[in-house]
Amino acid sequence: MNIINFDLYKNLLKEKSGLILSEDKSYLIESRLTPVAKKWNYDTLDAMTSALQGVPDPKLIEDIVEAMTTNETSFFRDTRPFDIFRDTVLKYMKNNRGSKRLRIWCAAASSGQEPYTLAIILKELAAEFPGWSFEIIGTDISKDILAQAEKGSYSQFEVQRGMPITLLMKYFTQVEDRWEINSEIKSMIKYQPFNLLDSMASLGKFDIVFCRNVLIYFDQETKGDVLNRIKNQLESDGFLFLGGAETVIGLTDAFKVVPDKRGLYALTAGPHFGEGSTLSSQALA
Repeated sequence: MNIINFDLYKNLLKEKSGLILSEDKSYLIESRLTPVAKKWNYDTLDAMTSALQGVPDPKLIEDIVEAMTTNETSFFRDTRPFDIFRDTVLKYMKNNRGSKRLRIWCAAASSGQEPYTLAIILKELAAEFPGWSFEIIGTDISKDILAQAEKGSYSQFEVQRGMPITLLMKYFTQVEDRWEINSEIKSMIKYQPFNLLDSMASLGKFDIVFCRNVLIYFDQETKGDVLNRIKNQLESDGFLFLGGAETVIGLTDAFKVVPDKRGLYALTAGPHFGEGSTLSSQALA
């Protein structure tokens, strides 16, 4: 793909989604957008590219952005964040919260594996949280991928990636060659399309935000902007989960690292995590 056409897609994605498309990922344009071109009855990707230089249909732009921003995911992805969620964050909330209500936001829900994983963890711990209510909001820029998430239907390959067999048999039902997640888990999650570049005020306040493996696709300015707006949606003692390759350092002063909990952050003005703090081992016992 020539430089002019590459820049067209690069600028389009930056404007509409914040995603930064580096030249080493230019191959994704052909692999992901050729099906879009066919859907819109263009003979070639070049023909669709030419159409974009005029006044394109807004829905075509939406389809392009959705195709380029859909990312791979899996159940219990990376494992460690979910251990921290279960063993550290939930115990903190149980021991320090007066309210028995938690709102959790999965800011890049994709095809649903992350929010369903959190719902399963909460269901497994239900006996330890009598009287508590949990609400999980799953958002993504792609409406198509959210439609898949809402169905809660996965291939054998997808459920084999991270889902323990005991939980698979407990919370999924096999229907022919697919595995469908049970309605009791589905009912714990609300999905809605959302662009992280938009105002977050309508989403309301959250106690826990998962925004993992998203910031890596943004430039520094956009990363800082997204983090500062997430800050406004977090309760004062709330927590933020980022991906293992992501950080707040050099981007914002709104968050601080929770010691010895990789990927976990709290508001700078929130609880102190030194010796004897509210997040000490004694508080989590």
